[in-house]
Amino acid sequence: MTASTSATDPLKAVYAATASQAVAAAYDEWAERYDADMAKVGYRHPAIATALLARHVPKGAGPLLDAGAGTGLIGEWLEILGYPVADALDLSAGMLAVAKRKGLYRDLVQAALGTPLPFETDRYAAVISAGVFTSGHVGAEGLDELLRITRPGGVIVLTVKMAVWDAGFANRLTELEATQSIALIDATDPYVSMPGEPNTSPSRAIVIRVV
Repeated sequence: MTASTSATDPLKAVYAATASQAVAAAYDEWAERYDADMAKVGYRHPAIATALLARHVPKGAGPLLDAGAGTGLIGEWLEILGYPVADALDLSAGMLAVAKRKGLYRDLVQAALGTPLPFETDRYAAVISAGVFTSGHVGAEGLDELLRITRPGGVIVLTVKMAVWDAGFANRLTELEATQSIALIDATDPYVSMPGEPNTSPSRAIVIRVV
């Protein structure tokens, strides 16, 4: 695959980053090319995550949070699907700048999953996060704040890289279910998120209901 049809180089830069500032800088550098690069490799996470959201969240519910919104690949579909009020959260100012130009979100907030988030408790009817719980990004440590800001009865839709799933994420879900904090109400089988990118490791998508 030639460089013009591969996301390999920017992905390598993102995954090689060892601190949140470096991850943000890598995404800032990639932001203007991100949509085109991901379209070329057949990026599936946004479509799968929004399908699950529509399955489990009533039309008109809100507000929603797109956590790790990037350039707004999910935001482009939310109003069409019947969710007109959504906010965006992302680590990268460059990615949020692209999303802002699209006019998709009510508010855009720069912050990192896995750290305290600048939202009040029980703010959101649902949270959707695609492509964030992945290698070098966010693991199980990102769950607690998403649970805090989601209303009881609300839904969290996540895609999770299987390497992250096996490295403590699944165990954390089991712990939360045991304390009746959440219910896992839907999950896909493992799938490849970028079929046009060589050596992409599998992910799965899940739906959590906050108890």
